[in-house]
Amino acid sequence: MTQLILIPGLASDHVMWQAQLAALPAHHRAHVTDVATRHDSIETMATALLAEHPGDLILCGASMGGIVAMQAAHQGGDRIRGLALLGTNARPETDEVRALREAAITLFAGGRAAEVLRANVPLAFHASRSCDKALAQRYMDFVLAAGADQLIRQNRAIMARPDARRNLPGINCPALVMWGDSDQLTPPEANREIAALLPHAQAVELAQCGHMLTMEQPELVNHHLLQWLQRLAGPQQAEGTTTPPSWH
Repeated sequence: MTQLILIPGLASDHVMWQAQLAALPAHHRAHVTDVATRHDSIETMATALLAEHPGDLILCGASMGGIVAMQAAHQGGDRIRGLALLGTNARPETDEVRALREAAITLFAGGRAAEVLRANVPLAFHASRSCDKALAQRYMDFVLAAGADQLIRQNRAIMARPDARRNLPGINCPALVMWGDSDQLTPPEANREIAALLPHAQAVELAQCGHMLTMEQPELVNHHLLQWLQRLAGPQQAEGTTTPPSWH
């Protein structure tokens, strides 16, 4: 039976998927992977994911998790039955962003992670939510819980990521590419590029949404993700599947 693998973003965990885990019917057998915490490159993360989850897979990755998902889809071939990418980027690192990451790594190593994250909150969320203290604190909590070593290792993995664009035309499974219209970390044009390069992609742009889609617009993310999963299953849906509720 096909398993749905949720792949968190940088220094993230199951918390960023809470709203989706609560909405997904049990037959999807959703599992949140932690390969990013145990491996040092995008390629080895993808290899480990495929080794740890045999059989057919549907991959759903957000941000850095989307980068891992694209690599796993390339490596996994026909085993990958669907690919959902949320607020991610297929392009290699730019010199400008590399310099920003290096500066952040220096601060992480110096015990100043909270300082970096507080400055990052306005970039992670839409302006209308960046003052939501509870939302910002949830984000801060799980990233800080990852610790400086993970922040450093995962940033270095992203800095060394391959250019995934060359592999996207060869990924033949159905795909869903979803992003926020105000994403400052993985801009809309980068997501549109992914959707254009994938042969069988559905593109969804969420209005008034930044980078943290699953936390900012959980109901809309669930709506589009569940609809896509239903179409993916087609008439062969598992017994007991119900139509997901509409949030409109």
